[in-house]
Amino acid sequence: MGAAPLITQLRPIMTTSLGLIITRLPSTDVLIIGCGWTGSIVAKSMADAGLRVVAIERGPWRDTATDSPPDYAPDELRYALRHDLMVRPEQTTLTFCNNPGQTALPIRTWGSFLLPNGVGGAGVHWNAETWRFLPTDFVLKTHLTQRYGAKFLPSDMMIQDWGVTWDDLEPHYNTFEYLCGTSGIAGNIKGQKQPFGNPWEGPRSRPYPTPAQKQPYGPVLWAEAAKDAGYSPFPQPSGNLSQAYTNPDGVTLGPCTYCGFCERFGCGNYSKASPQTTLLPVLMQRNNFELRTECEVTHINTDSTGKRATGATYVDSAGREWEQPAELVFLCAFQMFNVQLLLLSRIGQPYDVTTGKGVIGRNYSYQVTSNVETFFDNKIFNPFIASGATGMCIDEFNGDNFDHGPYGFVGGGYMGMVQPNARPIEMTPTPPNTPRWGAAWKKAVKCNYLSSILPATHGSCYSYRDNYLDLDPTYKDRFGRPLMRLTFDFHENEHKMSLFLTDRLAEIVQRMNSRQMVKHPRTGITVLCRTKPPIPVVVRLWAPIRQPVRSTAICKVGTCTISLSWVSVHSPRTPATIQPGLWRRCAIGHLTPYTRNI
Repeated sequence: MGAAPLITQLRPIMTTSLGLIITRLPSTDVLIIGCGWTGSIVAKSMADAGLRVVAIERGPWRDTATDSPPDYAPDELRYALRHDLMVRPEQTTLTFCNNPGQTALPIRTWGSFLLPNGVGGAGVHWNAETWRFLPTDFVLKTHLTQRYGAKFLPSDMMIQDWGVTWDDLEPHYNTFEYLCGTSGIAGNIKGQKQPFGNPWEGPRSRPYPTPAQKQPYGPVLWAEAAKDAGYSPFPQPSGNLSQAYTNPDGVTLGPCTYCGFCERFGCGNYSKASPQTTLLPVLMQRNNFELRTECEVTHINTDSTGKRATGATYVDSAGREWEQPAELVFLCAFQMFNVQLLLLSRIGQPYDVTTGKGVIGRNYSYQVTSNVETFFDNKIFNPFIASGATGMCIDEFNGDNFDHGPYGFVGGGYMGMVQPNARPIEMTPTPPNTPRWGAAWKKAVKCNYLSSILPATHGSCYSYRDNYLDLDPTYKDRFGRPLMRLTFDFHENEHKMSLFLTDRLAEIVQRMNSRQMVKHPRTGITVLCRTKPPIPVVVRLWAPIRQPVRSTAICKVGTCTISLSWVSVHSPRTPATIQPGLWRRCAIGHLTPYTRNI
């Protein structure tokens, strides 16, 4: 797997700027760059249509059953702290600054901003929270302007309508949930509200394929307090399955064992939906599909007009350079690397922060999270009994589900008692003013580990003129290409939203009669992206190459953790039907220093 075809079938055509001999491969119908959730879904759709498909993946092959067996996979130091499944910053990274006036520097340590490495992408290590956006999210600019007036929105906010609607995407949401066996309780089926589900969700065509997961004591207690406060709590939709399930492609997943090692870990039980547990077992048997691993695409090739993609150039793990011609080219990598490839390949108009013109790299956005740390005296929660997406939530303050007029901001988020883990190295809850080490700290950890919970909010983050992606003018990768530069900071609107959500969450927590609670709203600037990964990225269905994207990190970030994330750069040939999928993937596999222009 990942081996190139025999050299005898190929012919050298030129020497590149890297000093390598480039060899042209036979043309294929479809070329897919990145084999995570999105790449796997597109690859299967194309292969099912009878097309010849080649997928190029920058990271190594991964199989959850063999790479993450339960007897050794729960190694917190290896996976959660040392990020074994992630790309190493010394292999490839991006530069970061908070505003255009700062000098960006390379990110050397990941926080919660984790770039995955290998086949399956972040679908291997995600928590499997499987949300849908709200119907109003897709027409955000129109909706908010009509309800509050254009002057209510910040002048530098650059939100826009998606160009697709809930009705357009609902069938694809439905297909994905049944591919994954998503566990949950529907709140709205064909316009009819359902008991115990999310009353705020858009109308879905049918129920979840499997029942909701069983809830531990903490989420149950929080849900009782939320219901007492007049809200409608419901189980978080989860890709950690509540029971065994066989998906439409004949792949069987097992029930979650609540091991507590989901986020940042692979699941060797086949209990968590991932490309490895849903798609790849079928896709890898297709004679018309080939996966090449540990190969990095360096450039998307175009014809003499620059308006039609003809394939891509990549370098394999042995340092050999190849050209893969193709009729259709799909960018299915992590969003930042999609943008980087478009910019390096001179496809589309780069965003210019000074003039506001251009689309490639504009409208980058993120997610705003906060929590209320809560301590009890006489309750035992056993927080280590957990899955990545176990929890009870409310949606009353998500999106525009409430009147924002009196509060002076737009956006919102879901909140709840979500209990993904209580890993012993990271999860050491202690009340304020506890010493940070020594006997007193150990005693506080022992007293509070089982009797504390961490209800949280997951808020939106809208797009602004000064949040964007471009190529760094100073730092380069091992190929001499500019690193991706991320310019980003939260704005006053998001800080107001976070304070509001955190206060509403604290009001629910107060009903639980805890000993002490500590609110942690989002405040201050972003430092090295230490928050959750970005959510939706570009959606441009079958755009011609001269306009490959409407925006390259999309105009609005919602509060859920999945979205469409593929860009099609293609010839005028009519494509087969695509099943849009998820958003995440990236990787690489070589240790090299970064060069700096002096």
